Formats: sequence, structure tokens, C-alpha cells
Amino acid sequence: MNIVFIGTGYVGLVSGACFAELGQDVVCVDKDKRKIESLKKGKIPIYEPGLAELVEKNCKAKRLTFTTSTKQALENAEVVFIAVGTPTNDKDGSADLSYVYAAAEEIANYIKDGVTIVTKSTVPVGTGKKVTEIIHAKRRGLDFSVASNPEFLREGCAVNDFLYPDRVIVGVESDDAKNKMERLYKPLTSKGVNLLITDLATAELTKYAANAFLATKIAFINEVADMCERTGANITDLAKGIGMDHRIGATYLSPGPGYGGSCFPKDTLALQHMSAKWGSGEMIVSSVIASNNERKLNMHKKVVRALGGKVKGKTIAILGLAFKANTDDMRESPALPIIESLLKEGANLKLYDQEAMHKAKDYISGKVQYSKSCYQAIEGADAAAIVTEWAEFSNLDFDKIKSLMKTPIIIDYRNMYNPQRMKERGISYYSVGRKEVRVASLRAVKKVEKK
Repeated sequence: MNIVFIGTGYVGLVSGACFAELGQDVVCVDKDKRKIESLKKGKIPIYEPGLAELVEKNCKAKRLTFTTSTKQALENAEVVFIAVGTPTNDKDGSADLSYVYAAAEEIANYIKDGVTIVTKSTVPVGTGKKVTEIIHAKRRGLDFSVASNPEFLREGCAVNDFLYPDRVIVGVESDDAKNKMERLYKPLTSKGVNLLITDLATAELTKYAANAFLATKIAFINEVADMCERTGANITDLAKGIGMDHRIGATYLSPGPGYGGSCFPKDTLALQHMSAKWGSGEMIVSSVIASNNERKLNMHKKVVRALGGKVKGKTIAILGLAFKANTDDMRESPALPIIESLLKEGANLKLYDQEAMHKAKDYISGKVQYSKSCYQAIEGADAAAIVTEWAEFSNLDFDKIKSLMKTPIIIDYRNMYNPQRMKERGISYYSVGRKEVRVASLRAVKKVEKK
């Protein structure tokens, strides 16, 4: 089938490349000329494992092409996916649908009878109907259908999530749209992937409900982690204990500095707004949002406590800037409020992230020092904070760390190490929901040695 993706952002580029991998002919459209030229040269604007190889392979096979011309792209289109951004409206937390509606307006100028238009972007209930109205207003008598196909791609493993999904959700209101979407996903369903066909409203709401539920699990385990710290319980064992209950499951029960990224913060706010709009009353998700926001604002206090209550004039290494590992996405990253708060309290910060450094200056305005490696960031530091769970941070050379740091203090927001092992290594170690490990500082040890 001939497929067109309007928008080559995270969702559009990954989905387009993966559909090409499944044998479809895909054209990706974007108004950003520099981005399209870069994509044609094989340069990928985002970091996503496996994506560059997939784009290169399918471009060579001529199943995947890029253009800035919507008219040209739609000449032979059978299915058109709208995959543009739906950022949060700063005024009320709703999803800003201006890009979706602008895409619908432009599509209406060029599509032919029989085309199915699919919203791949995360959109609230009623968006599909509005897209239908926009196109009908411009092209009365045009024969077309509209569908909803929400994405469930996790940054850092999006290619795998698309090609080996838990399920595919499709919302339709016509047999033609249903048949086309079934054909598109036949390569997956033939291998046992579940395809759930619903109406438009259900598909649109499913994405928000799924993300809100996962965000709730994260907020819940983070609150329990705080209780563990106060009572002396161990969050690692606790999470394992409740995760063994098949009704709960072990995923999304890893405590940390709070959720971030492009989906959970945006989608939970949008669901909260929808609830108010439709008069559904107060939802659990409102408490989740408040809990997560408060957590991120207070996470810097772990560093302050580890350094004896004051960080002014102290040098602190921040290891990890992306909101999670295997991505360069810094949107709503927990690292940002930690950095901002420590800067306000007078700390000197040295930052390092293996993929997100090139984006850091767009998010961080304070005076900081950018490091080329983890050990360069640690050198001369009074403390180091692990904020992103990059694999390289799980295999640090602690003998080298102790030789480079002023004081061997590590604040681990991702619980990457065993506290007892850290104590044996002579590292003061502060993690989430587990007992603190304090050892004599290198300065104290050197004073004793001199005596």
C-alpha cells in the first residue's frame, strides 16, 4: 500500500520507517527543509537505537522516501497518517491540536476519493470527528474515511515496540477504513499480534488511559519509596514483592526522581483537562500529576543532605540529562529541576550525558560546565548524582572515582548499585527508598593518615 506520514518527528519517523520495513511504500512529509535534506542523507535528527539502520535500509530499497511537498506525496496515497506534535497548552493543560487541524486543512487540498486519514498523533476524544468536519468543509462530496491509530512507542526501544507490539489499537467508523488498517497490520497480526478494532472515541481515549495508568504506577512506587526511607524498609525488595502479584506486575515499579519525557507529563495533563471538559469529576490522575511535580521539585534535597545541608561553592557532577536512558530527549527531564535548584543554592555543576549534550543548552540557562566524559565530570567533584540510568553508569571504576573526587559521595536516583557493595568500596551512597551509606570522607581519611 502507498502510505504517507505528515510529520517526521519521533512518531512519524519511527512509524514510517517501520511500515517500510513491513513492506509498505512510505513517503514522509515535513515542512522543515533542513530536516528533510538531512534525512535524505541518512542523518537522523533523534537518537533511537536501530532507527538509523532501518531508515538507511529502506531508503536503499526505495520503500521509504522524504519530501517537503505535501501535494507530491499525496498523489498516490491510499492511507495518510497525521503524526504531528500535540504539545501541552500552557493555559489549561489541554492538548494543542493546531498542528493536527492545519495538517487536515492541507491534506484536504490534495487527497483523492477513497483515501483513509489516520490520526497517529496522541489526540483527545472528538479529534477524528473534527478532522472529518475540516475536510468536508473544504471538499464537499469527497469520499474518504477517518481512523485513529494511537502509538504506544517507548523512547529508547521504539523500533522494537512497533515491530513487536503488545497490541495494535485502531478506531474506525467505516468498513473501508477497517479493511485498510487490517491490511496494513497483516504482517504483524499474522504473527500473533492482537489487533483491537474500536470506534474512534475509544481508540483516542485508550492512549491517554494507558499512559495515565503507567504514570500512576510510577508515582505510587515513588511515594512508597519515600515511606521506605522513613521506616527503614527496602524499596527494591518491596517492589519485587508486590510485582510478583500477577494482578500488579513488575513493570513501572522502579523508584526514581519522577517521570518525564514527551508523553506522560503531556498526556496526564490532557486527560485531566478532558475530565473537566466532559464533567467527569476529579480523577486519580490529578493526584498523580501533583505528586510527580512535587517529587521533581524536591529531588535536589538528596544532594543537599548528602553534602551536610549546604551546597554553596560545592562542585557536583550530574550524570545523565535525558529523561531516561537510550534517548536524547530532555523534555520534562527530572534532571532539569535538580540542576535549576542546585544552581539557585550556589552549587557549581559539571554535566555529562552520552547522547543529550547537544540538546542541553536549549533547556539549561544557568552557568554550568559541560564534560566530555563521565570521569571528566567527576574529577574534582564533592559529589556525583546519577540521574539517568545509562548502562555506562552501572559499570563505573570506583577506584578511579575515589582518586578523582574530592569526597566519595554518590547520589543514585536510579538505584543502580547495591548499598552494601558501595559501603565496602568506601563510597558514601544515597539511593531511593533504601538505607543511606555513609563513610568517612577522603579528606577525613587523609587527616588521620597525617596524624
